[in-house]
Formats: sequence, C-alpha cells, structure tokens
Amino acid sequence: MASKLLGAHVKRKEDPRLIMGVSQYVADIALPGMQHAVFVRSPHPHARIRGIDISAALRRPGVIAVVTGRDLVPHCAPLPIATVSAEGGGEGKAEVGRQHYPLSVDRVRHVGEAVAAVIGSSVEAAADGAAEVQVDWEPLPAVVDTAAAMAEGAPLLFDDAPGNIEHRQAIKTGDPDAAFARAHRVVKQRMISQRLSGVPLEPRAVVAAPDPASGGLVVWATNQAPHVLRTGLAEALRMDQNQIRVIAPEVGGGFGVKFGTYPEDVVVAALARLRRVPLRWIETRVEHMTATTHGRAHVTDMEAAVDADGRITALRMQVVADVGAYPIFTFIPDLTLMMGVGVYRVQHVDLRNTCVFTNTTPVAAYRGAGRPEAAYYLERLVDCVAAELGKPPEEIRRKNFIPPDAFPYAAPTGQHYDSGQYDGALTRALQVARYDALRAEQRERLERSDPRLLGIGMACYVEMCGFGPFESALVRVEPSGTVTAFTGTSPHGQGHETTFAQIIADQLGVDFDRVVVRHGDTATTPMGFGTGGSRSLAVGGSAMLRAAGKVQEHARRIAASILEAAFEDVVLTDGRYQVKGVPSRSLTLAKIAERAYGEGLAPGLDPALEATEYFRPPQLVYPFGAHVAVVEVDRETGRVALRDFVAVDDCGTRISPLLVDGQVHGGIAQGVAQAVLEEVVYDRDGQLVTGSLMDYALPRADDLPSFVTD
Repeated sequence: MASKLLGAHVKRKEDPRLIMGVSQYVADIALPGMQHAVFVRSPHPHARIRGIDISAALRRPGVIAVVTGRDLVPHCAPLPIATVSAEGGGEGKAEVGRQHYPLSVDRVRHVGEAVAAVIGSSVEAAADGAAEVQVDWEPLPAVVDTAAAMAEGAPLLFDDAPGNIEHRQAIKTGDPDAAFARAHRVVKQRMISQRLSGVPLEPRAVVAAPDPASGGLVVWATNQAPHVLRTGLAEALRMDQNQIRVIAPEVGGGFGVKFGTYPEDVVVAALARLRRVPLRWIETRVEHMTATTHGRAHVTDMEAAVDADGRITALRMQVVADVGAYPIFTFIPDLTLMMGVGVYRVQHVDLRNTCVFTNTTPVAAYRGAGRPEAAYYLERLVDCVAAELGKPPEEIRRKNFIPPDAFPYAAPTGQHYDSGQYDGALTRALQVARYDALRAEQRERLERSDPRLLGIGMACYVEMCGFGPFESALVRVEPSGTVTAFTGTSPHGQGHETTFAQIIADQLGVDFDRVVVRHGDTATTPMGFGTGGSRSLAVGGSAMLRAAGKVQEHARRIAASILEAAFEDVVLTDGRYQVKGVPSRSLTLAKIAERAYGEGLAPGLDPALEATEYFRPPQLVYPFGAHVAVVEVDRETGRVALRDFVAVDDCGTRISPLLVDGQVHGGIAQGVAQAVLEEVVYDRDGQLVTGSLMDYALPRADDLPSFVTD
C-alpha cells in the first residue's frame, strides 16, 4: 500500500485546543470539597530536625491540618524506591541507608527539602499556615561541590557512602595505556557540563482523590510516565496497583524532570487517602528550582592519543558527576560512558565516572540525559586536537569517522550502531551553511580588525534512542468506522496524537480527522513506559503500527467474506478494501465495521475490529547528525550573539516533518541556552543563587535566530 500520510505535512491535531485554551491541565481539576497543600521546606542545605511546632499554624484561619514526616511514617515507605546499584550501574533497589521519607523525619540534605505539609481550605490559607510552622533546626556542615564532597574528612551525606561516592563505573577496552605511550601527541581538556534546571512551562502538579469504585485513589499528575508513577505510588503507599488510577491530562513540557515518583506525589496521595478528601498541590517556580530534579552537573577530563596525521588512537574520559542529595536516576552518567566514542572509530578506550553526593537538589534526567554530555566532550576534544595540530576541524573529524561500510558497528563501549553516514551529514551541513564563504568572511574580518569576531563551530553526534523494555498500543475501529487508539506513551508536547493518527490513517484507510488518539490514563491505556529517551515513535509508534496492521488484516478478512473473494485477493487501496484489480468491488472501513459489529458476520470470523500490541525493541537505534553554529563575539564586551545555526539530522523515517523540525528547534534552543546562558548556581554555603527566573537565564526569542534544518 502506498503511504499518503507518512511523511506528509499535516497540522497538529493537538493545536486547536491548546491555542483556544480549552485543554485541561492538573491545575484546572476542581473537585467538590477539594483542599490544598503547601509544603514547609528546609532553608538549610544540611540540618537535623530537632522539633516542629505546628501550633501557630493551626490557629491560622483556613488551616485544616498540619502533617509532619513522623505523622506519615506509618503510612509510607521511604523514598527513593529504586535507583542504580551501589557499584556499577544498572537498575536495582536503592541502598537502604540512602532512602528518606517523602516528608523528611530527622535530617534534610538540600535546600528545599520538604519537612511538613499544611492543608488549607485555599492555597492562600495553606501558604499562610506554612509560614507559621516553626522548625527547630540544627545546621550541619554541607558540601556543595563534588571536589569538597570527596575531600578527606568531608561531612558524609550517608554513612554507607564513604567519600560521598554513590557509585563508580568504568569501560576499558583494547590497550589504551600502550596507545597513549606511543602517541605523537596527547591532547587534554577539562570540560564542565554545568547544572541545569528543566523549567517546563507548566511546573509540577498533583491532585489526588479517593476512588469509591476501587477503594483506592485517582491521581492526576503532570507526569511523563503515568504507569511508572502508578507503580511508584503503589509501592510507596503499600497499595495494590489496581487501587490507583493515574491520569496525566495535558502536560506542559517535561524535558525529563517529570519522570518518576516525587515526594510531593506521595504526600498528596497519602493525605488524600488518609483524610478521605480531594487534595491538590501546584508547584511554585521557586519550588521548581529547589525541589524538582536538575540535570547535567559534570566535571570531565578528556585525553586523546593522537597520531601525527590527526588520527585519534585512544581516548580517556573521567567524569565526576554530581548526583545531588539523593540517588534517583544515577545511571545517567553511565550513559555518557556508553556513548564515549561517539561517531569516531577509536578502539582503545579507558572511560570512567564517579557519581558523588552533595548537599544540593538531586540530579536526574534532563533532555538527552547523559548523551549530549558525551557529544559535547568528544566534539570539544576534537576541536582541541585540530588546534593542537594546526589542522581544520572538519579534517580531523573526517579522518576519524566510523566509515559507512563498517556498519553495523560494534563500538568498544558495548553499543551496536545500526547505521551511520557521519561524513555525509557533516558534508551536507557545511554545504548548507556555506562553510567556505564563512571562513572567507572570518579571515576578512580579522584582516580589518572588525570589532566583532566571527566564530564558526561544528559538531557531529550519534545518540542511543528507543529505550525499552516495551511499549503498547490499542487500536479500535468503532461501529461507525471511526478509529480510537490508545498508547502507553504519554506526550508532553511532542505531538503523538498527530503522528500516531498518520500511521493509523495509512494503515486502515480511515480519514486522518476521524482518528482519535488517547493517552495518559492508566485505567484505559495498556501498560506503557511513558515518554522519554527519544522512545515514543521508535517504540510506541512501532506498537501502533503493529496493532493497526492486525486490525487491517481482520478488516480484509471480513471484506473478503462480504465480497466473496479470497482473503489474499483483498487489498487496501486509496482508502478502500477492494478485490485486487477490480476497483468496483470494494468496501469502505465504515461498511466493514458495520458488518463486524452487527449481524451476518461469516462463521469463524471474530466480531469487532480491535487489536492490542506490545512492541519490544530488539536493540536501540542510533540517529545521527551534524550541526554548524555561527556566532559573532564583541571584542570589547565578550557578548556572544548567535547569527546562524544549521542542523542536518538523520532520524530515520520522518512520520511528520513538521514535528521533526519542532523537536530539532527545541533541542537547539536548549543546547544554545546551556552554551551561553543557563546555569544553576549554589553559593559556598549551599544556598541556591538562581532560585527564580529573575536569576536563571532562560533564552528569549531574540536570543535565537531562525534555524535551518535539513
């Protein structure tokens, strides 16, 4: 069947409701008798809780209750529920000594950690009450950066983590020591991938209410993986999973920070259950900066062993990763090692990381989660090699690329790259950017001492995507011939409703506008693992394709019985199920559905048109690309202005080119922001300096040019 919608430019299904403001976010949920929670948080990076006086808070008008950590201990398991093992990556149970309760009981380890919850008849009343809660603090010495945390005699965050080391990981293959010993040059560079905040448009939010049907809870949450949150809540609250229904309505961005089970999620759910009332909490922006997980936070030393012609024979990488106060997704620095050779054919590697606890907000997933860090370190190191040898940066890259005939390629880091044309991507990017003309302009500016210097940067990448373990889809043709589909992925701006509808429309011959895609509700969608790690289309879309294929096959069987033809002779062409070569003998999907759900279905054919599919990817996928940035730098002020940006990416089949461009644009915006604007900063005492958007420098529209994608 020829595809008409795969790769077509179609308008996003999601946009009309978003533009008109009729979508429902968690903050729009209003339930009868709903009460509001506000959290009391630590002003100290490290302190013991000697006591909490709630009497003044209880006297405030509108304050209904004040709950401390000790009040919740009988009703909650400690967090985090799961993390990596103590030595060497991989998912496992958290070390017992490194857990804490969702409202901390005796000790806090970062500014913003919650110690009490105030419940009010309004959020304003609850906030007034929270201001009256008196905590008797015993401040403790704090460590704010990884060097201080690993220093001899540094205060320990956890007794079972000597040196404040959470875990170490290493990948060593080939004979890197010998390669470095015989190298023409050894090029070294220290690089910092600074700490960042996710700052989605919508902050975190949760509403929980008793569910009379199950005797459990319904939880609305702005979350990237509702089924994963359900599992976390069930474990934390010691409930059965079928007692908890999690709904992720419209989610206004995530970038990785809306994964997992946060303390606030557990507290709100526990209190709604205990008090048998609906309860809501909406994060403030200051709370987001202090209590929502951060990203990146690496200090990395790189070394390259280089031949005289610029060939890199060996690499060393030492990543020191700040994981903050608690272990959450501490496998992310391991992903950096896994992508430690990037697009380059280097067989001798010694790649290591050390993950370190500090008295700061925990560090977890943030856009790309470990892989952009690796790309940055490698590409900067290649530029350093080029500068050291006096050669053009594109020449060094081309000498070291994995060639197309080497694929599928077994990288020394254990990755199995499926395909790649890295030189082709770079060549195309340089062509689109008019690279030769840029270099000529650069030389001309230098010759006339132009007050604005021209900088030309390039970077190549390969990324591991399509994480499992599986994803789900359910496709149902309704009796009218319309189609409803359910996906276990859970979008927060990516446009799944559009792309999945394109797949279904092509597979079933139904009009694009007559397909409804639903998601984000554990009561109606099959088990899934949400959206993150660039997995939704590769894994979730594959599940949708397979489910739609099963429905199409059944529709062809029913059509064959109606048309009195052999099943093998019925094909889907131009939206109609017809006898091959006889267009006059054809049926629409609506006619087939009428028979499937009505009388007269041939013996041996199952009624209805519905299929559920789970797709388990056989391996990861490895999209790649090359980007070129052109900047102007003011000689006197040092101000950097991004003038042009060209991105050439190979992501495989583009279901919706419009959405591909949108994802690329968003990724570039966040990458540019890290390069020149954003950083979460703590002072030496562990206080957050960048605690609001007055201090944390997000890019604005006028900081960015129009991007060119290809």
